[in-house]
Amino acid sequence: MSVLVGKQAPSFTAKAVQGENIIEHFSLDQYLGEKYVVLFFYPKDFTFVCPTELHRFQEEIAEFESRNVQVVGCSTDTEFSHWAWLQTPKNKGGIQGVSYPIVADTNKTISNDYDVLAGEYAEDEDGNLVVDGEMVAYRGLFLIDKDGVVQHQVVNNMPLGRSVKECLRVIDALQHFEEHGEVCPMDWQKGDDAMTATHEGVSGYLSK
Repeated sequence: MSVLVGKQAPSFTAKAVQGENIIEHFSLDQYLGEKYVVLFFYPKDFTFVCPTELHRFQEEIAEFESRNVQVVGCSTDTEFSHWAWLQTPKNKGGIQGVSYPIVADTNKTISNDYDVLAGEYAEDEDGNLVVDGEMVAYRGLFLIDKDGVVQHQVVNNMPLGRSVKECLRVIDALQHFEEHGEVCPMDWQKGDDAMTATHEGVSGYLSK
């Protein structure tokens, strides 16, 4: 598994769906210099754990917007699958009401570049192309700053849903560091004491 933290987020252009609209050429480049991005991958449309995550991000969308963060979902499904899922009511297993873009990684190149693709191609003894595992994305999440640099990543296996609260906490920590130059210790929450780093190490907790 690649560690992308500290590196430029892989660039891509792909189809995406937002509401009832299919976007032909969607790219994260549009947010450079303007917004932070939370890019999260999920395995499949029309499943069980996935909609709980997509709805949860939507429920907290105002919190992300207040932090100048653009939420973007992505899976290896087609844009037509995304569109159909977005038009399906929540009580029927759909994600109707989700307002942020959902990228169609149909060719699986985005998941591969972010190293969250579960399966991989191989050849059998006869030289035939085979797949080891299922070619869908793990539950990867990447926090990308306004310069396009990955500042945080987490990857869960298929059965393990993520925490939107933890995602917001990490965003707060990053923005606190950028604004004040103070580092944030374990379980730091917005409004807590932070710490200042020196050449000799960490000098200690600072007052609020």
